[in-house]
Amino acid sequence: MRADARKNRDHVLAVAGAAIAEQGVDVSLRDIARKADVGLATLLRHFPTREALLEALLHTSFEELTAKADALETSGSPEEALVSWLRDCVGWTTEYRGVTVLMAAAIEDTDSALHASCVTLRAAGARLLARAQAAGAARRDLDGTDLFALIAALAWLGDQSSLASRADHLFDVVAGAILTAAATGGSAAEGSS
Repeated sequence: MRADARKNRDHVLAVAGAAIAEQGVDVSLRDIARKADVGLATLLRHFPTREALLEALLHTSFEELTAKADALETSGSPEEALVSWLRDCVGWTTEYRGVTVLMAAAIEDTDSALHASCVTLRAAGARLLARAQAAGAARRDLDGTDLFALIAALAWLGDQSSLASRADHLFDVVAGAILTAAATGGSAAEGSS
């Protein structure tokens, strides 16, 4: 890619990131192009769909969260690794309002530009969950899809202005429900049903 084209692309991504953080994933592509001072055709040449734009914007974050899960698989206690990764995922998803709706849809849509990244992220979380389950630290009736759905639910809570102040507390409630009583010293819901 030519240097000027790369510079335009990076500028559009920076503007899009700010717009999505402020207005959510449904922000108009035309508005993003206008704020980036490029034509809509230029934006669409780089990013033919909204999901392609989001995938480019979120790619580094997906890779970082996946790498963190890989590192956590061999360090720390299984329950601490799982909760730490879960907290990072939820925190990241709240940076871009509404992104979890698209991520949840992309898991099932193999044509989505976000599909591969979301599947990889879900698999990373599933490995941490399986490690915690093998250690008896997490409920056995959950899988990676459930974990991904819980991330989406917790991110949605953070997007609701009337509930945002409760987001940390509710994260702790959900994390406690994932972990078994053995992992939390007897205070979590028991996962063997």
